[in-house]
Amino acid sequence: MRTRTLSALVVSVLLLASGVGAGAVGAELAGTDSASSVPGTAPAQTSNVGGSPDLDVFVSNPNLVPGQTNQVDLTIANDGNLRFGDPSAADTVTTARNVRVDAEASGPLSVESGETAIGGVTTTAPGSVPVSVNVPDDVDPGTYTLDLDLTYSYISSGEDRTVTVSRQVELRVREDARFQVVGVESDTQVGDSGTVEATIENVGAEAARNADVTFSTQSNSVTVSDGQSDTVRVPELDPGETATVAYDVGVASDLPVQQYTLSGSVAFEDPDGISRTDEGLSIGVLPLAEQEFALTDVESNLRVAEDGDLVGTVRNDGPVPSENVVVRYAGDDQSVIPAERSTAVGTLDPGESANFSLPIAIGGEAEAGLRSLDMAVQYRNDEGESRAFEELVVDAEVAPERDRFDVAIENRTIQSGGTRTVDVAVTNNLDEPASDVEARLFADDPLDTGNTDTGYVQSLDPGETTTMTFELTTTGSATAGSTYPISLDFRYDDADGDSQLTDTYRVPIDVTESEEGGLPLPVIVVALLVVGTGALVVYRRRQ
Repeated sequence: MRTRTLSALVVSVLLLASGVGAGAVGAELAGTDSASSVPGTAPAQTSNVGGSPDLDVFVSNPNLVPGQTNQVDLTIANDGNLRFGDPSAADTVTTARNVRVDAEASGPLSVESGETAIGGVTTTAPGSVPVSVNVPDDVDPGTYTLDLDLTYSYISSGEDRTVTVSRQVELRVREDARFQVVGVESDTQVGDSGTVEATIENVGAEAARNADVTFSTQSNSVTVSDGQSDTVRVPELDPGETATVAYDVGVASDLPVQQYTLSGSVAFEDPDGISRTDEGLSIGVLPLAEQEFALTDVESNLRVAEDGDLVGTVRNDGPVPSENVVVRYAGDDQSVIPAERSTAVGTLDPGESANFSLPIAIGGEAEAGLRSLDMAVQYRNDEGESRAFEELVVDAEVAPERDRFDVAIENRTIQSGGTRTVDVAVTNNLDEPASDVEARLFADDPLDTGNTDTGYVQSLDPGETTTMTFELTTTGSATAGSTYPISLDFRYDDADGDSQLTDTYRVPIDVTESEEGGLPLPVIVVALLVVGTGALVVYRRRQ
């Protein structure tokens, strides 16, 4: 680094004696290590003006933080002066033009930035330059120097001159408390939240009191205590002492498993009660993979207009245990009607499976065929918080609608004007027992149900048949050889104890001629009417 020497002063005296000019001498006395004079083409009036810039360097905040690159902001001031000539032309000779700053640090410190150009510096407008200084983590507290070479140009006595001067500023590594993250533990998970514990150590030379340790995130996909940051206070931390602070950190769904960074700082009071801040802390959070489940071996006996079951196996694909696991139908199809929207299977460790059965009814307006059903698995994490895995779809075949009961009449004839019992064979077509089965018979004129229009059986197993007996009567208006319908419906309780009502079944009844002989009653009535009318006509004629 260049410094002023006695030889420089001798050169200045020789320059004065040779008539070079007071401005150049001023530059030399200001600390010129090297100077060049180039005859210029400055305006004639400047040839009678002499002077020079006089640059000095100041630093407003000389404190350095170990273990990081510090930005030191330097101010370049100009105390240049006019030695002779017209005062109105002073700026011409006192302005330092094209100022370049080259910095070098002493001891264990090093400068990361190179030579920096800051333009012109006048006596009324200082210049500024940032210098990046690397400070090792294990540096001793104390004072260190930053050596600077300032190279600039100026005009004096009509000549362009370029000089380089050397300056120094002092930088200080304080004996404050300083902090490092020495350990991180996390159980957070993609699509969930967990606890991140950071252990910090006071690696400085002084104690820290009321240390507020803050960690924050800049990502919208990562939260700290449901927000952007959170602060935990440590009452006191002596040099070499450690403390563990914990934060609730959440990671959004569908993110990759990778390190996510949280930035930290510690605001504290030194032993004198002065507030200090140590910034630049950071921790990496590596979350576990997102919790996943699978539904396998899914089967169903679903049928249009009937209750059925969706059965299968749910497997916890990890990576952590899940409590209170519940399989749930998550669709919104109006024709799919779950008798219960969910069924519980208990706690599942990673890789563990359990069977489930979900009762589901299919509406009567639904179409038969293959259905895709949206499913979900609800569970609780190790903190008892409810979570859901909803990326599940299963296929289920829906069979077409069928009669829940088969109805057959062994003898479907009845004599006109007669009464008889009708035996109806009823078969359970369902895949489950039907209990408290009550049948009711309906008939319209000219048929009538008589005194017995209901039948009952306590229970019918799938495929079982029973015979119910009803009384049926024909009125006089029944025409032999005609067919008339009778109707039946059934009310029963299904396997879940729910009351069900079937559609109406229509069965044909054939009316036959009475076996007693003679004219049917309608014919007799007509004949009587005709005879009566003829007698009346004869009687009137005789009158």
